[in-house]
Amino acid sequence: MGKKRKHGLLKRFLDSKKEYPVLAAVAAGLYPLFFYYSRNFTMIDSWVHLGYFLVLFLFGPILVFMLWNWIFTLLLNLRWKKYVLPFLNIFVFLFFLKMILYGGLQKKMTIVIFIIAGLIAFFLYKYFKKWLLVQLLLAVVGFLALIPVIIQNFTYSDAWTQLPDAIQQVAFKQKPNVYYIQPDGYSSISELKKGYYNFDNTEFEVFLSQNHFKSYPNFRSNYDATLASNSATFAMKHHLYSGSTNSGEVTRARNIILSDNSVLRVFKKNGYKTYFFTEFPYLMMNRPKMGYDFSNFSYSDVPFLGTGLENKKDILPEFRKVLGERSFSGPKFFFIEIFNPKHIDGSSWGDNLVKRKRSEYLENLHKANETIKSLTHEILKNDPNALILIMADHGGYVGMERLQQGNVKTADRDKVFSIFGSLLSIHWSKEEIPRYDDKLKTSVNVFRILFSYLSRNTSYLDHLETDSSYGVITEGASDGVYELINENDSLVFRMVRGIKR
Repeated sequence: MGKKRKHGLLKRFLDSKKEYPVLAAVAAGLYPLFFYYSRNFTMIDSWVHLGYFLVLFLFGPILVFMLWNWIFTLLLNLRWKKYVLPFLNIFVFLFFLKMILYGGLQKKMTIVIFIIAGLIAFFLYKYFKKWLLVQLLLAVVGFLALIPVIIQNFTYSDAWTQLPDAIQQVAFKQKPNVYYIQPDGYSSISELKKGYYNFDNTEFEVFLSQNHFKSYPNFRSNYDATLASNSATFAMKHHLYSGSTNSGEVTRARNIILSDNSVLRVFKKNGYKTYFFTEFPYLMMNRPKMGYDFSNFSYSDVPFLGTGLENKKDILPEFRKVLGERSFSGPKFFFIEIFNPKHIDGSSWGDNLVKRKRSEYLENLHKANETIKSLTHEILKNDPNALILIMADHGGYVGMERLQQGNVKTADRDKVFSIFGSLLSIHWSKEEIPRYDDKLKTSVNVFRILFSYLSRNTSYLDHLETDSSYGVITEGASDGVYELINENDSLVFRMVRGIKR
């Protein structure tokens, strides 16, 4: 009886002459909405985003579909009206998919979608309600894929950020201005000389030495991507991906980096004004509450869709203005993010990929060197006793054909160190280098060591985190988080925790 009733309802829906503009609009937007959320949740996990996407994918199309259906009813012959909703549905559905996959308008692609929607509407309008059911079925599948993502984020715990001592209460004995310059994907001095990089970067090393920087050739990151690395660096604590199943996007990482973290708390407690400069608003994509006193991007500059790598700002002009300000006489902390040389991309098309991507990386390395030189020149001209920390977030992945190979188990030492080897060079305030700077091995401990130096209190060094490097492996071994380099700089392969995918 129940099955007959369901079949009867379905048949009545398919045979009905009713137009269902609201259902057509919902069917066009629901699957793209769920798909985008399931793939990009950590970039859009804010209430502002939810409101924006509900309007964009659902309420906006509902209004448009109803309006156009009403206009065509009033103004056009009914013979043409039967094509209106099918055309709108297919066009909006395909346009949304294009938008979430590629971002931007892409005029040529939009014209192609317009033509396809017109042809489908003209020749297949009789099957309109059947493809509505297919779209709704896709939406159900999309929602099922979204459920574990939602559960993962709502069960997230920030317990990993808790520190074992009272370093957040540290009192500085000296308060130089601190500049943290972070070049994305800049490999370590030692790795650049060998392995798959095999590059002579002497000219830049000489520049650093002449400007009284001390470099740490064998330094490396603890994690393999910007968010994973930075969240650990600013928390001064290992997260081991804290329940995340994605090596690139770490749960709440942007909030930790930009809103509130142990490093920012320490600087603010010691009277520092804090500044965030970036070339791209990548870290701002989910609109976290801005914990810095100043940012060169406002949220009006940040798109709701995309990766945050679409609109670039030259940071030097505004940085010069801020350096010249005299309205604040206290100490300052700057986090300056530059997006070169960056790691290799994820594409895998063409011949000689390893060679070609190495060449592209080295071109970007030259650009990074020039930007760092310009920033350093401006800083030292205005602030000769500055503490300048040039530290990359991770390595460049050179030696691989595509970025995703970083998640494949390998015994190739040079590939693993290509991921984690990262630049560290420090201009110590007044050239006073602490005797314990040999502990500067990985990024998770850098600020703890700097705070020990600024406070003249070495007791904080009793709680250094392990200098191991970790990655998410999804191919060649059971899915999980693995220790890949141990404290002794030796290659290992030890599962820390498994991951269900």
